[in-house]
Amino acid sequence: MSPLRGFAGLRPLGFVLAGLAQAASIASPWDGQPQPWLQWLSLAAFVVLLDGLRARGAGWLRAAWHGWLFATAWLVGSFWWLFISMNTYGGLPAPLAALAVLALAGALSLYYAVAAAVFVRRSPDPPVRAALFFALMWTLAELVRGSWFTGFPWGAGGYAHLDGPLAAYAPWLGVYGVGAVSAWLAAVAALAPRRNRKPRGLHLAGAAVIALLALLPLAGNAWLNRAGGQSSAGALRVALLQGNIPQDEKFIPGTGVATALRWYGEQLQAATAPLVVTPETALPLLPRQLPPGYLETIAQRYTQGRQAALISLPFEDRPGAYSNTVLAFAPGQAQPYRYDKHHLVPFGEFIPPGFRWFIDLMNIPLGDFQRGGLDQPRFEWQGQRIAPNICYEDLFGDEIGAGFRDAAQAPTVLLNVSNIAWFGNTVAIDQHLGISRMRALEFQRPMLRATNTGATVAIDHRGRVTHELPRHTRGVLEAEVEGRTGLTPFAWWVSRFGLWPLWGLCLLGGAVLARRRPGRPG
Repeated sequence: MSPLRGFAGLRPLGFVLAGLAQAASIASPWDGQPQPWLQWLSLAAFVVLLDGLRARGAGWLRAAWHGWLFATAWLVGSFWWLFISMNTYGGLPAPLAALAVLALAGALSLYYAVAAAVFVRRSPDPPVRAALFFALMWTLAELVRGSWFTGFPWGAGGYAHLDGPLAAYAPWLGVYGVGAVSAWLAAVAALAPRRNRKPRGLHLAGAAVIALLALLPLAGNAWLNRAGGQSSAGALRVALLQGNIPQDEKFIPGTGVATALRWYGEQLQAATAPLVVTPETALPLLPRQLPPGYLETIAQRYTQGRQAALISLPFEDRPGAYSNTVLAFAPGQAQPYRYDKHHLVPFGEFIPPGFRWFIDLMNIPLGDFQRGGLDQPRFEWQGQRIAPNICYEDLFGDEIGAGFRDAAQAPTVLLNVSNIAWFGNTVAIDQHLGISRMRALEFQRPMLRATNTGATVAIDHRGRVTHELPRHTRGVLEAEVEGRTGLTPFAWWVSRFGLWPLWGLCLLGGAVLARRRPGRPG
């Protein structure tokens, strides 16, 4: 009898703890920073536990159940703060809000349950092949979560490696590719003790891959600077406004609305930077609901001077046709520049069929918004091409990448405007900051962030935060950013093919590795 057999009942707890460690690795509870070592440890523990099930001949359902436990713990630990938006600000009873978070995490975890079951039942014997098979199945589950039903890839494993050695792969492979490399490394470590009939081959393969991991980022830096055409597009001074309007007052006339209109109006009049940016829905009213002359005064201020302003507000093209919009006013423009949010938030900006009853339970000003185009024009100002995105749109690197197909018209600066006040003073702020940093790394572009409560920051093209306002304070962040031109390898292939190269690699490679050799039990 195995000495570990008596602990078999604790195996589900092991999967849950590994999943919680995965959540903490994205933005740790103690300092809000990504922890690459913890993500490796979490995945290695996951693979060890799955391989134990394989060795015991676990069936499909048992393997899927344990994979589901890991992923549910991970995802609940990643976006538990959705509870605050539904309960504290939406008025949904706490049990229902908690159940809604668990239901979302549980539904998304089904993809990882399938991946775990396939790994347990179809994993090849040689450790090198098995490690690759795990990485492909893991990445496939990540891709499905980020794409199906509009996608919600918040907390993807690659975000744990913003400051680690794997960050060098972001301009080549994107966040999913970084996550795949991480999964492979964790699986190699976890599966090394497997009995292998050809240890020499294992050692040679391991040495070759380690050399590749070490040399590719070094070669990549030279490529980015030469063949990729990476160069400076000049500097731009900006003023990023952070109103810190309490979420429970934001849409209340006489309190939050009045404060927002007064404070943002004053800052827009007093600003001296060449570009001034407000957070998402800084003006929380439709244009027709604003005080008479309010928007016209701002337009006059910025169309007749030497400055430009990007202002976010809800917009109405016709009765009932709303959009989450950024307007830009600048000298010489006959009409304001306009960007409409493309990737809408389910339940927040559109209501999926059959869920009206759920929305009616909450006291949140929600509605069905119109979707903007995927590749909308950039805002051109002072030699820069600025590409706005709103709220969690910066979570979808493939959609941002659509604007990089033509290198001559590609953005030189990325801009995110958000309102994370819905989620309180939680790790959601750190996680969203990490998402913006990853986009800066992937495209080698600076990212500006103007938010209601934080993190209002300037990020350089290497993903480093160079300027930041204290969170949950009211203030103006003045910064200078250097725009960039040229394409990274990731920008080149994702702008042409989307994420299909990764899909194809995972599906084809997984199918090849999962084939059973004659005589091997199925």
